[in-house]
Amino acid sequence: MSSEDREAQEDELLALASIYDGDEFRKAESVQGGETRIYLDLPQNFKIFVSGNSNECLQNGGFEYTICFLPPLVLNFELPPDYPSSSPPSFTLSGKWLSPTQLSALCKHLDNLWEEHRGSVVLFAWMQFLKEETLAYLNIVSPFELKMGSQKKVQRRTAQASPSTELEFGGAAGSDAEQEEAVDERAVQDVESLSNLIQEILDFDQAQQIKCFNSKLFLCNICFCEKLGSECMYFLECRHVYCKACLKDYFEIQIRDGQVQCLNCPEPKCPSVATPGQVKELVDTELFARYDRLLLQSTLDLMADVVYCPRPCCQLPVMQEPGCTMGICSSCNFAFCTLCRLTYHGVSPCKVTAEKLMDLRNEYLQADEANKRFLEQRYGKRVIQKALEEMESKEWLEKNSKSCPCCGTPIEKLDGCNKMTCTGCMQYFCWICMGSLSRANPYKHFTDPASPCFNRLFHAVDVNGDIWEDEIED
Repeated sequence: MSSEDREAQEDELLALASIYDGDEFRKAESVQGGETRIYLDLPQNFKIFVSGNSNECLQNGGFEYTICFLPPLVLNFELPPDYPSSSPPSFTLSGKWLSPTQLSALCKHLDNLWEEHRGSVVLFAWMQFLKEETLAYLNIVSPFELKMGSQKKVQRRTAQASPSTELEFGGAAGSDAEQEEAVDERAVQDVESLSNLIQEILDFDQAQQIKCFNSKLFLCNICFCEKLGSECMYFLECRHVYCKACLKDYFEIQIRDGQVQCLNCPEPKCPSVATPGQVKELVDTELFARYDRLLLQSTLDLMADVVYCPRPCCQLPVMQEPGCTMGICSSCNFAFCTLCRLTYHGVSPCKVTAEKLMDLRNEYLQADEANKRFLEQRYGKRVIQKALEEMESKEWLEKNSKSCPCCGTPIEKLDGCNKMTCTGCMQYFCWICMGSLSRANPYKHFTDPASPCFNRLFHAVDVNGDIWEDEIED
């Protein structure tokens, strides 16, 4: 190795190490060479897809996803002793999402770049081409179809191939047979299967998005402080960002109040909801266990075929068979009616408590014909009729009677003065103020000037068709 070649190699490797960080460029320790990772800048809303007739069987017959990042192309190189004066670097180019044919086209273009720069260092030019021109050179646009290529037929492409041959590798030019013949032994698609390729792309895209998010500054709209993304969290649907400290307090308050379905984005009118994984990241283990339990319970409550065992000591969810009103708890083996939650009573109507009669009557009056028939089958037509009659009686009594202040018996006043006698307990009371009267002298209540009903014995009394409103003079 001449001293000029050695100096040029050392200077080039040193320059690459200063330009790129440790993730993009790594110098080999034992030989003159290294590894570069080329991260491509994708257009916005870049989509990848797998067609339904691909070689591998994918669920739902196809796949499409919008991504921001693709796994890097990896260029491994070794510098021969007579580089750059005579020989080009030896290299392999690997990538997960490009087919062997597409990688071979890139290898061919790297050879041509060396011919253009023969006698000069070329690694930086290679890296710049791969980073900035790969998509355009291969005519890759969104949506981009992922494919697995065959590497059985391997043919070494030499630097002396004609430029016209190079054009056949770009984009979709050339037949499948021609593309298969063009596979270069330096081109490696290092992925086992199409399903693995999809998963690796999605995992890499997610990891890179998190890395970019963590390195940026965001303004929390709760505490109005600017913080790094590593100290923040965003809601997946709306992408609104808040600091973790504020969200932690917000989540803890909602969970303690039992509002596990209300862990929405704090932005007004925003419907986005935090995922269980985000909640678990912020709250402690005990509080997350409560959140998980309440979330499960609220989810089961929304399921029409799930009821709870009515025993207070059990309360286990029970699946209800379609068209059947019997539920059997798998824990305590209690058989119960899923309608009234009492012991299973077969085809007999559900029993109705006195407290529920009013609700039953209102529900029946507001129901349509189909629901009325259901209620009659559930409780029995006689029970429904009884509820209606009792409620009508109650409404009439409330409108036309007053209760005795002593025993509560309903009393209707048809005629006479305002001194009343209860038919139940024979207690005297005033119809105006409903106060109890003395049995020795009940009329004193109306003649005592200190009484609120003074001179009102015949107040509002119907006398010969006229309402008596005048006070009695002494």
